[in-house]
This record gives sequence, C-alpha cells and structure tokens, in this order.
Amino acid sequence: MKFRDLEKQYQAMKSDMDASIRAVIEKANFIHGEQVTELETRLAEYVGVKHCVSCANGTDALQLALMAWGIGKGDAVFVPDFTFFASGEVVCAVGAVPIFVDVRRDTFNLDCDALERMIEKVEKEGKLRSAAVLAVDLFGQPAQYDRIREVAGKHNMLVLEDGAQGFGGKIGEKKVCSLGDISTTSFFPAKPLGCYGDGGAVFTDNDEWADLIRSYCVHGKGKSKYDNVRIGMNSRLDTLQAAVLLRKFSQFVGWELGQVQTVAEWYDEQLKGVVEIPCILKGYYSSWAQYTVKFPTRESRDGAMHLLGENEIPSAVYYEKPMHRQKAFQEFQYNETDYLVSTELSQTVLSLPFHPYLSREEVTLVGKMIAEYAKEWL
Repeated sequence: MKFRDLEKQYQAMKSDMDASIRAVIEKANFIHGEQVTELETRLAEYVGVKHCVSCANGTDALQLALMAWGIGKGDAVFVPDFTFFASGEVVCAVGAVPIFVDVRRDTFNLDCDALERMIEKVEKEGKLRSAAVLAVDLFGQPAQYDRIREVAGKHNMLVLEDGAQGFGGKIGEKKVCSLGDISTTSFFPAKPLGCYGDGGAVFTDNDEWADLIRSYCVHGKGKSKYDNVRIGMNSRLDTLQAAVLLRKFSQFVGWELGQVQTVAEWYDEQLKGVVEIPCILKGYYSSWAQYTVKFPTRESRDGAMHLLGENEIPSAVYYEKPMHRQKAFQEFQYNETDYLVSTELSQTVLSLPFHPYLSREEVTLVGKMIAEYAKEWL
C-alpha cells in the first residue's frame, strides 16, 4: 500500500501522459512553451480569477506575493502555527517577522479568535506594523475566510491564501485560490494537483500585482529578460511540468476530486467513534490533501503508527513540531501558552494512506486495524 500512489495515477493516464511529454521533447520548447500559457489560462478560468502566474514551486509563490506587496522589515505577517515550514519561512525571506497564531482543534486551520488576540498584542507593543494574514488551507479544507477577512479588514491588512494543500476545495461556490487578495498553490507531486517535480502558481484579480509577480519571476525583467528594472528571482514553471499538469488537470477535475470524497467517506465509516475523524465545516468542500485523524494521547498515536508500519501500511505525522518551536524561528521568542492547540495536535495527529486510487478493501484494512488497536483505550 502506498501513502499516495503516484504510480497508479500514472498508469491510469499513461498513453495520454506519454504523448504530452513527448510533444514537449520533440519541439524542445522546454522553457516558456505554449503549454505554460495554456495551463495558466485554464487554471485562472477554473479558479475564477483574472490572473494565474506559474512559478518554480509553492514556496516561491508565497514569497512572490509578499514581494508584490512590498512587505519587509518592520512588518508582521500572521501565520498559523500548525503548518509546513515554508509558510513562515517566506516571511523571514523578505525581512518581515512571522507572528504565529494558534489553530482550531476541529479543522486544524487558523483560529480567528486567536488571530485577533495576536494582532492586538502586536499593535499594543508598537514595534511592528500588522501587514498581512497568511492563511493556510490545511489538508485540503479552506480556512475560515469570511472571518479572516473581517479581522484583517479592521486592521487594514491584506490576506494571502496558501492553497498549497487546498487546490480543488471551495467554500460554497468560491474556489480555493480565489479566497485571498493574492492566493497561491503548489504542484509538488503529492499535492491534490501535482506535477512530476516542483511547481507553483500565484492567483489574483489585481493587474498591477500580477505584472509585478511576472517581472519578479524572471529576474525583475522589464520589457525583456535583459531589461532588468528590479531585483527578482529565477522562478519559472518549465514546459514539461506544464504539460504534465494539463493532462493531470483533466483527470483531477473529471474524476479524482470526486473520488477522494468517496474514499474519505469510506474512512469515516470505518473510524467514526474510534478516533477523531476530520471535521469539514458546513458549506466547505475539501480536496483532501491528507486524511488526518486525532488520537487521545501521543502514546496511542505512536502505537498506532508503529502497528501500521509493522504491517507495511505507511502513515505520517503532519506536523511533529509546531512553527513556534522550530529552531529557525527561535530569535522571535514565542510564548508557549499562545499555542496550546497546535502543540496538542503535533502530539496526537496521524495522517493515513489517502489518494483517489485507494480501494475500499485497503481502507477497510486500515480502519479495522486501528479499530482493533483502539480497544485498548475505548
């Protein structure tokens, strides 16, 4: 059993995928080929925004957004404490300060009450300007953007959506990557829509920001790549990856996104009442980057992980260390009492094998194994 089976996915679209890759190689248009433009157009239309700018990876996408806003020294960017390192890393990369915020115990996404408290704390200290909220759509479910926007608006802050794990999700009919002032995603292979290497994209309705991001992506170019009007970076999505994503996008929208809802329901049937299963808010739609359950204690979580491993069933802990405890951020001296939920989650969550090609028999096997093990504490 694979945690996320990219081999099965490839076999399901092998002939078309091989033809897409071969077309790029035969034309040798490896950089800025027409597939890149086509992908950006299709993704912008799907998400429902004016601009999609592709780039080298999801981390660059976040940094490019902050650069377009001119965020830097003296600015505070509010980031959930329970997420992947990149969400805070990019804040430091532009010279700003990441202010970590505790998360909800049910959805694992940003806690808006905690956000308000941290903003008020920063503004009371008066050392930093509250510049932006960087909200993460963790494990596939969008963050609570109606409330986030309300809080951000009161403090004249911008909202950056990190949709790296959430592409394909939505709130009502509004899709992930259209929920922030700027939104981003990652095409890392294990993401809901992944390529065969690294890749990312930035989404916005703002023409000025889109133009800036396109410039920053190619060494701060002006009229051409040899006319450099600002300091940028080298962050392009290559044509091969765009070709892969175009083929995968059809499969993703046409079948995978619906099938992961079914796989999640299978898991729910097996595990409800055994462990805490994922909570999807009313009106929210998850793209299920992960299926993550919560155990009563660290010991029970670690025991389940060991048992699954002994039976050659992979599992993973996302995330074993909250952001405020990462050594890279130690200079900012965060207060442990501000992060009680994220600390608890890091000790009790476990992500199970999950992908659209998982069979009901495989899900049943995992569920029964955990249910049998859970008799020790039920």
